[in-house]
Amino acid sequence: MIKQCLKVAFILFAICAVSVILLAVINQITAPYIEINTQRTTMETLSAVSGGYSQGEQREGNGGDISYVIPLSDESGNIVGYILELTTTGYGGDIVIAASYYTDGSVLSAKVMSNSETPGLGKKAEESWYMAMFEGLGGDQALPESKNDLADPSAVSGATVTFNGVSSAIRSGSDYVKSLGGR
Repeated sequence: MIKQCLKVAFILFAICAVSVILLAVINQITAPYIEINTQRTTMETLSAVSGGYSQGEQREGNGGDISYVIPLSDESGNIVGYILELTTTGYGGDIVIAASYYTDGSVLSAKVMSNSETPGLGKKAEESWYMAMFEGLGGDQALPESKNDLADPSAVSGATVTFNGVSSAIRSGSDYVKSLGGR
């Protein structure tokens, strides 16, 4: 009986060891491709939210919810705005957003870079119409603080936590850009 248990334990150990080795090899092979794909996706997102302006050198953010800042400049080299990488918390965990702002804090464009939100509800934040709700706001016009501040609150129905997180991050970015001005 003990011999039988040891034999089964050894077989299970061997299967686990082979599985671990195979997973490690697969990880070593795929990790560089995943990194390249992540960098490409990030560059495409930054280009999409830049509004056609030239991107400057990436700088450190505020050490909190703003990971980095990229100045945007016009053809004359004048800073007209900034791209920020914002991190906020939604229902499913962290949401990472790339948002661009004019120097007055108004939203030029925004796009979700990554999230773990619920499909059909919080995942709506990935759609272009969702982020378009914020465009042009933040300068002279207040950004929404809750879904009740929207013209159509039912658009984000069922995803209040996601909306509150995204809205809070966009407002935080607007305030940060206002503090930078054109520098």
